[in-house]
Amino acid sequence: MRIERSEVQIKDVLLAPGNGAFFYDDQAAIRAGATQDGFVYVGEPITPGLTSIRIPASSLSIGLVLPDEAVVWGDMMNVQYSGAGGRDPLFDTNQISNLTSRMVAPRLFDVDASRFRDSCTMVFEPVEHLRLPLAVEYGVSQALLRAAAYLQGKTMAEIICAEFDLPLPTCRVPIYCQSGDAREINVDKMILKAVDVLPHGLINSRRKFGVEGQTFMEFVKWVATRTRQIGHPGYHPVLHFDVYGWIGQEIGLEPQRIADFICKVADTVPDFTLNIEFPADFGSTQAQIENYAKIVSILDNWGSSARIVVDERCNTLEDIRLFAEAKAAHLVQIKTPDVGSIADTARAVLICKENKVGAYVGGSCTETDLSAQASVHVSVATQADMMLAKPGMGVDEAFSIVGNEQSRLLAMLNRRRAETENVG
Repeated sequence: MRIERSEVQIKDVLLAPGNGAFFYDDQAAIRAGATQDGFVYVGEPITPGLTSIRIPASSLSIGLVLPDEAVVWGDMMNVQYSGAGGRDPLFDTNQISNLTSRMVAPRLFDVDASRFRDSCTMVFEPVEHLRLPLAVEYGVSQALLRAAAYLQGKTMAEIICAEFDLPLPTCRVPIYCQSGDAREINVDKMILKAVDVLPHGLINSRRKFGVEGQTFMEFVKWVATRTRQIGHPGYHPVLHFDVYGWIGQEIGLEPQRIADFICKVADTVPDFTLNIEFPADFGSTQAQIENYAKIVSILDNWGSSARIVVDERCNTLEDIRLFAEAKAAHLVQIKTPDVGSIADTARAVLICKENKVGAYVGGSCTETDLSAQASVHVSVATQADMMLAKPGMGVDEAFSIVGNEQSRLLAMLNRRRAETENVG
């Protein structure tokens, strides 16, 4: 049923093709040993939909034209490793644009744009019993969140707080930067900028992990040493490494052996909290949950400072719920484009908190400035434990986009709080 025409009806829908801030990569081909030639990978792709192992990331912006002709935007895209680990297939701008024009735009004309969650529920109804592509949910929900914020004269974070009955936040969320392949240079940048959590490391090949993990362990020690060499006095970041399943591939898939190795790494940097992301791939969501829960339990029983971060096989809101309830991680990465609607990112953080599991609002280097800024508002509103500096693989740009948006948001919220107290 169409709502009555009012000041909150969307007048028009715009679509604009764009660029993600990095590349879509074939994780299966890279894991199988594809070699690099400069910035490209040599060899044939393995993951369906990719014409080469590395292709430029594309995006699609959706603009909602509001009654006063203001236009609010959201950006659709997929993550870097599209089609891997149970994810949606490669982002195809033309297909997504056609689907959005045919199926999504007509629904947008029927919503009250000032009501964020209600609008999302209506627009994201399944089509012929199939869920819309998650990239569509992600981009459209950003635009709907911005629309509600604009129409109510509030920040996006305040809309999330109101919709989920949360108090206005007062604290920033720790920011996690990723190094890409320019490890040493980018680690130095992170340390000089006093990043909260670093450096990711992109440990995605046997060459980077080394025999029995020796190369990786040396890198961990080097990062810890470097923070003391060039960091300011008192700087003490969390060390976070994404090993792309290589502990399991090199050491084996026995949870006890994986936990032993992680403890061994943690012992080399005893003064630091150590996050290990994606230690192993057990082949399915259920197997991942069962075995990660064992690894977490072993580390906890030993009193280790190491924390397990789940990434692969934990994509949707339901996946996140299953991992959190099973205590199959110390920290869950909520990969925003993989979760879909940004309202579900907020729900995911709250599910993690209910289960006393850490919530890390992540995403991908393939995102955009707009999607990163929307993620900031959700992260701060829900008080996630940390969030990814995004988009792109450069430290400076992503840290600036995410950090500055947090700072601006908190300044606005402080003013709002002061106004409320004065009225009271």
